[in-house]
Amino acid sequence: MNAKPIKVLIADDEVIIRRGLISTVPWDKYGMTVVADVPNGRRGWEAFLEHRPDVVITDIVMPEMDGIELARKVKACEPRTKILLLSCHRDFEYAQQGIKLGASGYLLKTSFNDEELEEFLAAFRQELGANGTETPLHAAANHTAPAISGLLFEWLYGVGDRFPAELDRLLQGAWNWMNAPTALYLISAPGKCGGTLEHELRGCASGEPCEVLPFGEGHLLLFVPEVLQREWDSRLSERKAERPELHWSRLAPLAGREAWIDAVRKARGQMELEKRYRISVGQWPTPIAEAVQLIVRHTDTQLSVSEVAHEVGLSRSHFSTLFKKTVGESFVSFTYRAKLKIACELLAAQGITVQEIADKIGMPDAKYFSKWFKRCTGKTPSQYRSERREERSVI
Repeated sequence: MNAKPIKVLIADDEVIIRRGLISTVPWDKYGMTVVADVPNGRRGWEAFLEHRPDVVITDIVMPEMDGIELARKVKACEPRTKILLLSCHRDFEYAQQGIKLGASGYLLKTSFNDEELEEFLAAFRQELGANGTETPLHAAANHTAPAISGLLFEWLYGVGDRFPAELDRLLQGAWNWMNAPTALYLISAPGKCGGTLEHELRGCASGEPCEVLPFGEGHLLLFVPEVLQREWDSRLSERKAERPELHWSRLAPLAGREAWIDAVRKARGQMELEKRYRISVGQWPTPIAEAVQLIVRHTDTQLSVSEVAHEVGLSRSHFSTLFKKTVGESFVSFTYRAKLKIACELLAAQGITVQEIADKIGMPDAKYFSKWFKRCTGKTPSQYRSERREERSVI
């Protein structure tokens, strides 16, 4: 018997958008069928009640009822329904409201490409399952770590808020052992070493509690019971003998939800300052260490040399000279390298649009970001994302 198709509702006041989506998207490829398309939120709500779709794709700004109100009503009625928002750049704050209500993400109407939309559809198909029945992330063992890592990075960078609820579910279920004292390792595993190491570490556990999460490009988080810390120190040392490029640090033990969140946030800060930039902040002059932390915390804005120099109490010229002498590159070069690193991290995560990434690193719009990214890397954002996805599938 054929699987029941996943039902899709499209709401947009521009008929050309609705017809374009219906005719150009390969819905069959994702086991989907469009059951209705409507010109406003009120009609969208009526169609939702009639068809009970699994996926709702809606414009934000529409007459009679906007997409945010439609999303609110849909989620209140049927939380399992997946919602994808279509937005103009000026609607970004409204899009964030929609994400807080439970929308899976948003696409910029004026510039999104088929690849971005199809990434969402593929994720929806995986999450909903063949018959439109939602599968919890922790129930899909083969996809748990990448999926959780994606949600974690979305949350850490402020482009999604689904992770805390998923963490609660995990700590009540598969991760309940982390409510007892747990050791957390931040591991630097450059290149493809990270993917093979992840599988090796899981194999080492041999029935012991253990969780390994990809944590940005070239890094892993390893969680193990504190009582097994000595054994894991030895296991990591054995692997370093085979891979000299492997490095790790052990953070303070954690136990429970708040300690987990605090420890992971500290791991992110350490990764960005100590590992990613190959620096030792503790040995730097205090004003420069403070400046670097300002840059990393505020990559969503365009900080000027003068602003940062003022914040750390130095003149512009003295700050510029001391920064380059300490860090080994200019303020501007370091700032753009920080933004590029974060852009690569977010492109590697699923479900984050190019426009969202542009906003998170302080770029004017997706088009400007795409040109800048290609100038820096020689690849478009979509090419980079596609290559990362292929690398993950090979490992």
